[in-house]
Amino acid sequence: MATMADVARSAGVSVATVSHVLNGTRPVLPHTRQAVLDAVDALGYTPNTLARSLVTSRTRSIGLAVSAISNPYFTEILQGVEAAALEAGYSLLIADPHDDPRHERKVVQLLHERRVDGMIVAPSADPGDLVGYLRRHAVPTVFLDRLVDASVPEDVPPGDGAGGAAALGAPGFDQVCAESAAPTALLVTHLAELGHRRIALVAGLPGLSTTSERVSGYQEGLAVAGLAYDERLLVSGNSESAGAERATAALLGLPDPPTALVTANNAMTIGALRALRRHGRSVPDDIALCCFDDFAWADLFSPRLTAIAQPSRELGAHAVRVLLDRLAEPDRPARTLRLPCTFVHRTSCGCPEEPGPAGADGHTASSTLSERGTAT
Repeated sequence: MATMADVARSAGVSVATVSHVLNGTRPVLPHTRQAVLDAVDALGYTPNTLARSLVTSRTRSIGLAVSAISNPYFTEILQGVEAAALEAGYSLLIADPHDDPRHERKVVQLLHERRVDGMIVAPSADPGDLVGYLRRHAVPTVFLDRLVDASVPEDVPPGDGAGGAAALGAPGFDQVCAESAAPTALLVTHLAELGHRRIALVAGLPGLSTTSERVSGYQEGLAVAGLAYDERLLVSGNSESAGAERATAALLGLPDPPTALVTANNAMTIGALRALRRHGRSVPDDIALCCFDDFAWADLFSPRLTAIAQPSRELGAHAVRVLLDRLAEPDRPARTLRLPCTFVHRTSCGCPEEPGPAGADGHTASSTLSERGTAT
């Protein structure tokens, strides 16, 4: 097995120069750097990652904890995380917390014990124990997709039943998510412009920031359209297909059922469609449908699904970059990044088919990435 000294002799440089090239610890002249890389390739040299980690206290690995990895949305986020991590020379250790606060705390601890340099976590609806662990051990962490409110003081006891994400502060943690409220409001106002007056929302798991923001957007959209809020038209699908199927069936059983439906994630869209088919309702003739989350086969349904597309891969890539910034500058102010979503206008809302390629008629719901600091 070739050693770093062998690479240095082959390239005609010092061992220190080889180390600087491979670890990026100091600028090296381009021709020297290329000579080192050519020698590495010719000799088949493989860096001893374990030895390097003992010297630098870094493993060049990132822990990723996201639930429902089988969900296409999180699968695409994972692809974004993996690509950005690989580009930066980092490996991934992945765990699925299953949206269970106790399991979440356990898997994050296991990742931490593997000496990952930092974490990217999509928190559960009650992340008190998780936040407490990350704070106590000063683990560099980026919360992804679901935010933890930073406005509440740190001395709120974890797990006190005070309301999950909304009840816990996260000073010092960076966060990356997509816009939720404004795109949901856009779906509601679009349906209202088509003449619908009873618009229902199948919302996600209570306690998640994404759920509360989409509920707020739903209510905002109703207000903008001049429609009264009817609490019977707001139901929870618990972010899963089976829950959305039950919730949609309950809506259809109302004395005055909705004429339009908004589903708050892709899994719940599938459940809602099952319920509509089981009850003999046609989309959009009997009921219009718009969904939060676009997915690969949304354009293959008949009718084609009008949807909000989240920048899932970009979310994953941004989370990695924010984490690397944190590792490089541990004392930098915490920040929250919100990425824009896209309104993909198809036909399940009741609009006629438009000419042009599928997806070409999307409209941006939010046009710029926004960034703001969080209290530290």
